[in-house]
Amino acid sequence: MKQLISIFCAYLLVACQPTTQRFTFSGEAFGTTYNIVVLAEDTPQITSALDSLIHVVNRSLSTYDPSSDISKINDGQSGVVVDTMFAEVFQLSKRVYTDTDGFFDPTVGPLVNAWGFGPESIAGDRSAILDSLRPLVGYDQVILNDQNSIVFEKKGMYLDFNAVAKGYAIDRMGVMLDRKGFSNYLIEVGGEVLVKGQNTLKNSPWRIGIDDPLAQDRAQPIRTITLNKGAMASSGNYRKFVLDPVSGQKFVHTINPITGNAEPSSTLAVSVIAADCGTADAYATAFMAMGLERTQQWVARQQCAGRPEACLEVFAVYAGTDGSLKTWETPGFGSR
Repeated sequence: MKQLISIFCAYLLVACQPTTQRFTFSGEAFGTTYNIVVLAEDTPQITSALDSLIHVVNRSLSTYDPSSDISKINDGQSGVVVDTMFAEVFQLSKRVYTDTDGFFDPTVGPLVNAWGFGPESIAGDRSAILDSLRPLVGYDQVILNDQNSIVFEKKGMYLDFNAVAKGYAIDRMGVMLDRKGFSNYLIEVGGEVLVKGQNTLKNSPWRIGIDDPLAQDRAQPIRTITLNKGAMASSGNYRKFVLDPVSGQKFVHTINPITGNAEPSSTLAVSVIAADCGTADAYATAFMAMGLERTQQWVARQQCAGRPEACLEVFAVYAGTDGSLKTWETPGFGSR
């Protein structure tokens, strides 16, 4: 009888232990969709905080919201005092702009439109238009002053953080989950990912797939990695490539912020792993503009000796001269 009682009590103890469950939150934000997976014992109460965060980010950084701070600044309104989020994105962008010798440039929007790649294509003599717009491109001509206001050195400049704001917003979602005490989660917004901990239900790191540029089915990634801490962001316009009629090689056209020209590139997509998603997002954009050879040179110059966590890991998809799809990656890609 004592044995039976002991077994019964042990059973009750195990049965009453809280169990980890998978909770998923999905919706729309920043012109795309988001999916958040949280592993926890009780239902996470994050909906209200998440909605508030999305609203605050849009109010500060969305060029699609005419009432946002960045839209007011681009419209020429003076005295707009930006918030902490805006200031942090500004400084992150300045760091990446300097580190990539200007290949990441949040002021390149007018050239993107002039070449017909943006939402506001410009009609007319393209050569003359480009000559007039080139002086308006250069992030070193944008100042965040002591009053937390943006100053353009030239009238007509345009600021666009869309290539970094989504990644930054993902990082803020991660901060929100951290503050609520969650230690195992995955955040995905428009294909960009931030993770922490692991998938404890499977006792394994989080698994993340990278889209195959030639596959219509996203369930068939070109590469799958495991990640237990950090972020991955991708950039590419591989859905809009053109074929060389002679060689059959695939090319995309990317804007070179330095020259202002739309240059053919065989680099179809770039994915970057970094400690935070804002950094990964910005560098993925820069590396697409650089092309594979410049990106490889940049990676070789990284100053992170003795700090492997500070290194960027890069995966690139490019078209070979024979038209076949090829990949290149840094040695540590996908091993975090």
